[in-house]
Parts: sequence; structure tokens; C-alpha cells
Amino acid sequence: MRAVRFQRLRSDAQVPRYATEGAAGLDLCAALDEPLSLAPGQRAAVPTGLAIELPPGTEGQVRPRSGLAFRHGVTVLNAPGTIDEDYRGEVRVLLINHGDEPFRVEPGDRIAQLVVAPVQRVTLTEVGESEGLSASARGAGGFGSTGVKP
Repeated sequence: MRAVRFQRLRSDAQVPRYATEGAAGLDLCAALDEPLSLAPGQRAAVPTGLAIELPPGTEGQVRPRSGLAFRHGVTVLNAPGTIDEDYRGEVRVLLINHGDEPFRVEPGDRIAQLVVAPVQRVTLTEVGESEGLSASARGAGGFGSTGVKP
């Protein structure tokens, strides 16, 4: 297990925790002075009151909480949001309400989860039209090209 350094930017910021022994993500909580209401279709960058220092070669993936998405239609808009290893500002969660009713975020509510994952950096090599890319069974088939059924 790798250590991740963090700093509370406000005294009431909740320390991210794994909800269960087998959880993949650390729960991120809202650091608000007062409740925030998200109308249907509305989005907001919700502060967590935390800054983190990710280990080299990793990223933080900010992902939705399945219960919020299923019960209320509230999710992370840019899911997964990426926290780069060199970012030191406040972690904020871009929430959107896709539900039919206003959703109220209370101070301290668990609003997203953070998964720390390895990142593979690459070097790009441009090839000309005559050399081309290697062939594959899918080829250039894009969105929906593999169908819905197995």
C-alpha cells in the first residue's frame, strides 16, 4: 500500500476513507459552509477542502458514487475526473443532477470516490500514410460498431 500525502484546507474537511475492506475508492466528502441545492440539469464544482500529493506515476480518478447516480441521477460530470500527480490545488468534484428533482448536498456528504491508479506515459511515433497503422479485426469501426448483443 502506497502512502498519499494530503492537506486539509479547512478544519472541517473530512479525511477520505474506504467504506469497506474491499472498496476500490476512497469516499470524497463535500466541504461546504451551507447546503447546496442542485436543480435538475444544474452542475457545480463542489469543494472537498483537501489538497493531495499523488505518488509519481499515478493519477487520481474522481468517480461517481453509484447510490447517488441510481437513486437521484446525480453523478460526476467529467467521469472519471482526473487529478494529475503534479496538481496541488483543492480537489473539487464536478457534480451534475440528471434527476427529475432538486438534489441537496449537505456539508460532509459523501459525493464521489477517489481511485488512485497507475499511469503509463507513452511516446508518440508518427507514421506516414504509406506505412500506416497495423490492421485489426475492428479496423476504423467507431461508436456502436461492435453492436449491443454478445
